[in-house]
Amino acid sequence: MKYAVSFLLGLTVGGILFVAGLLYNPFIADRGLSPLSVSNAEVITLRFANVPAESIAYTNDGESLHDPYPEKILQLWEPPIRSTTAMATVMRDARNRVAGIGVKFASDSESTRLLTGRAIVDSVWYIYLPKHGSLFIEQTENYFPFVREVAFPAWRSSANSWRGSWLGDLTAGPGALGTAAVTGGSGRVKGLRMEGIESISVRAFSADTGLVSSEGRILVELPETLDGIED
Repeated sequence: MKYAVSFLLGLTVGGILFVAGLLYNPFIADRGLSPLSVSNAEVITLRFANVPAESIAYTNDGESLHDPYPEKILQLWEPPIRSTTAMATVMRDARNRVAGIGVKFASDSESTRLLTGRAIVDSVWYIYLPKHGSLFIEQTENYFPFVREVAFPAWRSSANSWRGSWLGDLTAGPGALGTAAVTGGSGRVKGLRMEGIESISVRAFSADTGLVSSEGRILVELPETLDGIED
């Protein structure tokens, strides 16, 4: 009996050490300063509600952490799209005025490598801004810093929740500097190739229900040859 207890204790301790080593690996470094935060070019700033219940519509396979919204929306339970989420949300400018609408599709990526700090999601945005035109954004997102600094502390908490202030970039490619590929589809930005960054600000997270208080932000860098755009 004592050998069985010793084995289970060793297995538990080993599992804890493995998870701790995985999350706090000193060789996994955050990117740090966002590439667009030091740019001299003009930048479009868009903000949106990142909590599903505050969006226009949100859906997934119906079994994931976040519940689909509204309640009776069709769910993505078919095998080819079970790991995909879809969201439609209002986009606001830097002054919190309604700027347009955005639709996002995101899927878990096979390139995820937790041992190297990569919890990867591939996503695309279609954003329509009546004053400026439409934007198509293709990006790779890395949620590992969010998991390490928000989701894991919430899971470890006796209340199964986390509260604080956390801001981090999600975009990790396909651009060489870790930026998203942005293409103008219509209006003033039609045909333009640009770069973008999506980030997330979190104030409350539940290990049971997901994001409780959170806002997303997208920055799109305009070419220097384009006339100024008002925020």
